[in-house]
Amino acid sequence: MPRTNQQFRLAARPQGNVKREDFDLVEGPAPAPAEGEALVEIEYLSLDPAMRGWMNDTRSYVPPVGIGEVMRAGAVGRIVEANGGKFAEGDHVVGMLGMQRYAVTDGKGVTKVDPALAPLPTYLGALGMPGLTAYFGLLEVGKPQEGDTVVISGAAGAVGGLVGQIARIKGARVVGIAGGPDKCRLVVEDLGFDACIDYKAGDIAGGLREHCPKGIDVYFDNVGGEILETCLARLALHARVVICGAISQYNATEPPKLANYLALLVSRSSMTGIIVFDWADRYSEGAAQLAQWLGEGKITAREHVVEGFETFPETLQMLFTGRNDGKLVLKV
Repeated sequence: MPRTNQQFRLAARPQGNVKREDFDLVEGPAPAPAEGEALVEIEYLSLDPAMRGWMNDTRSYVPPVGIGEVMRAGAVGRIVEANGGKFAEGDHVVGMLGMQRYAVTDGKGVTKVDPALAPLPTYLGALGMPGLTAYFGLLEVGKPQEGDTVVISGAAGAVGGLVGQIARIKGARVVGIAGGPDKCRLVVEDLGFDACIDYKAGDIAGGLREHCPKGIDVYFDNVGGEILETCLARLALHARVVICGAISQYNATEPPKLANYLALLVSRSSMTGIIVFDWADRYSEGAAQLAQWLGEGKITAREHVVEGFETFPETLQMLFTGRNDGKLVLKV
């Protein structure tokens, strides 16, 4: 029986918030794998804040998605047809397979995974790019020491929640920043943070004074904007600021401004941007450690799964309105 593929292709560069009209939903027959290739039936798709940046025609760490191209997306699925190569029918794999129901792969950049060891969505979260970003970004750049105060914005998100849990494993005091009492409660009660500041309550600076009386030793930033500015003013001597993302700015139509950068001079601190691809040769090391911590119950994997491939444009917006708890995943 012929297989039907559907793809979301970028139709226009979004201005501000992403809209359904920025994509074309294209339907056609699933591709046939050539010699050495395999056909993947995608089961879960990863929705990430970085996708918004990939839609812009600007200089970045990866080329922008071209107009008419399938939207870039991480995915996990099952091999349904193999024509030689390194995968066999029935294998489950994860990789950048695109926002589509079926994808052909020659195996490059795609990894076999075991659904018996962890649920498939976990390979897009704690055992995927978010987990590796948290692991390498915190440990290699943030370099937390026992007794340090580590502050994480976007603490209820896919990366932020894991950063805090890893920091706790390393003996740090962990303070999150999240939106709303329910998310703050989750961050403290479910993820084990020492405290969480509700930025929607309005007094971030007061919360930092209360929970970080000696200043911030490591600030892991996922949101940018006003929260970044406020945290810079609270840095301890020789603090490390890790710039992972700036979700508050991704839909802005004006370039972001950073007025408080001289706080880095006063505190003799560093601010470093991170891209997980820089540690590609160590992914197996990071994944092995994360899997061990998961198995030991030292970290908790949290996925927010939304069903319905066709809902992609609207579901993506959950990331920018704070309606997701944990890693946002689309079930095909």
